[in-house]
Amino acid sequence: MAAPHFEKPSVTTLAAAAAAALAAVVVRCGGPTPSPPAPVTAPAPAPPAASSSPVAPPAPAPSVSAVPAPPAAKQMVVVAALGDSLTDAKSAGGRYLEVLQKRCPESRFHNFGKGGDMVNQMRRRFEQSVLPSGTDYTHLVVFGGVNDLYSDLTAGRTPAKISADLAAIYQAAQARGWKVVALTVAPWGGFTKYYNPKRAAATRELNEWIVAQRATKKVDWVIDAHGLLSCGDPERLCPDLAGSLKDGLHFGAPGHEKLGAAIYDQVFTNCR
Repeated sequence: MAAPHFEKPSVTTLAAAAAAALAAVVVRCGGPTPSPPAPVTAPAPAPPAASSSPVAPPAPAPSVSAVPAPPAAKQMVVVAALGDSLTDAKSAGGRYLEVLQKRCPESRFHNFGKGGDMVNQMRRRFEQSVLPSGTDYTHLVVFGGVNDLYSDLTAGRTPAKISADLAAIYQAAQARGWKVVALTVAPWGGFTKYYNPKRAAATRELNEWIVAQRATKKVDWVIDAHGLLSCGDPERLCPDLAGSLKDGLHFGAPGHEKLGAAIYDQVFTNCR
């Protein structure tokens, strides 16, 4: 049998085998693994060219408050009025109520004024005649106090007593659900037989109290008859509003027209 023949490997073959063996050893020993090739990233698109024309901002949404509210429906009112001679038709008073009646022809205005009444007497009439009447009034007008103010010595009437009676009237009316329209005492400085500095101060005190009742919601409206009917001298009636009596206390038709118009404008514009 012939002897086996071995071919001597070339240098190139030996080098290749050595490199392969070395690579295997590196992998087995935890050496670094060759990193994969980095992915190819596409270039970012160029930003669009700016337009030479300005872009208008979007129009704002319409405001709900800009839509006008529908007008309030007209309603019939039923009004009771408490007062003294300036309200009592038998004393040539109360014509401001006639102004309201003309402007509110379908409504009713009941006059409970009585000449010479002080506010405590008005309160008694209110409790005895108005509240028990069974009439479902919508409003109560209260206009008094001057007779009390010049009865401070004869009847002991003071701003505190007057305001207490007025407060009781206001409260009882609101408890029934009636709206209260309070009037300040009209200027009476020309009534020189009874007017004096002490009573002037009491008038101011009482009127300030009446005005303050609106802020505390003890009344629904205050009509400032004192400021409305005076001019020049703030304590006296305007001369062109004076009535035929010309006593500095009772105002005539122009004064009633002005007072009635003011009450209408502030309270009864939606009457029918």
